Amino acid sequence: MNILKSIYISTYMMAATAITVIAARELWNSHDYVTWGGVLLVTAPFVLVLSWIMIAKTTARTSARFPVLNALGILGVGLSIWGYVQGAGVTAPVLALVGWVGFLGYAYWYSSFNDRGSSQLTVGNKLPDFELKDTGGNVLTCASLTDKPTIWIFYRGNWCPLCMAQIKEIVSQYKELQEMGVRIALISPQPHKFTQSLARKFDVPFDFLTDEGNRAARILGIDSPNGIPMGMQALGYDSETVLPTVIITDVGGQILWAHETDNYRVRPDPDVYLAVLREHGIEATVP
Repeated sequence: MNILKSIYISTYMMAATAITVIAARELWNSHDYVTWGGVLLVTAPFVLVLSWIMIAKTTARTSARFPVLNALGILGVGLSIWGYVQGAGVTAPVLALVGWVGFLGYAYWYSSFNDRGSSQLTVGNKLPDFELKDTGGNVLTCASLTDKPTIWIFYRGNWCPLCMAQIKEIVSQYKELQEMGVRIALISPQPHKFTQSLARKFDVPFDFLTDEGNRAARILGIDSPNGIPMGMQALGYDSETVLPTVIITDVGGQILWAHETDNYRVRPDPDVYLAVLREHGIEATVP
């Protein structure tokens, strides 16, 4: 199934962009604001929102199904069909329907992760043994990272704008977390050079770690075979990645809390991490 999603997202993004360009050109040439304006309503808002998320990398979460974009899509399809009834060609409603059905596929199928709930991440369990590589190339064991309370954030890679926004959010809270004596471990199966680049970019006292071969993710049951959008391999990424996951453990590695999102666009707010830590008596140790 993941391979279909990998091909789908790359194909749909190109198709939505192409439909937007075609509709804008036809609107300019024909001045048929109803028919071709309807087509633009279907794809242009989606393309703009996704473009903003990808370029700005400041959005860590969205609504699960984009209801406003869906409503605009329905309206746009209706307008393009009305234009056809009034004598316009069939091309506009066909493109509008393709754009809207593609959007529904993105919002309700591509974005969702089914059957999540790893048995390894049950609250009260101890994290199983696995190994990770730090930015210096040293191999670290899971146990060596549990000398203090730890927030483990498994992210898909530098290519994922929502992952980058999620990391920016927790970076903004690093002083408070540092005062609480909490370790932050950011983990991705991406090529090690990208992890090193990310560490240099943020320059905060976190553990930037690479899960080589996605082995730790497989042990934890959060791996995502063929989870990379088709074409990202050309930028040096492997096809396999990890499902976005956050785990909080105490000293010794017992799981206090775990979040396995069932939608890659829905990430926990970092204030939740602070609440979980405080609930378990982990407070700032310096005034």
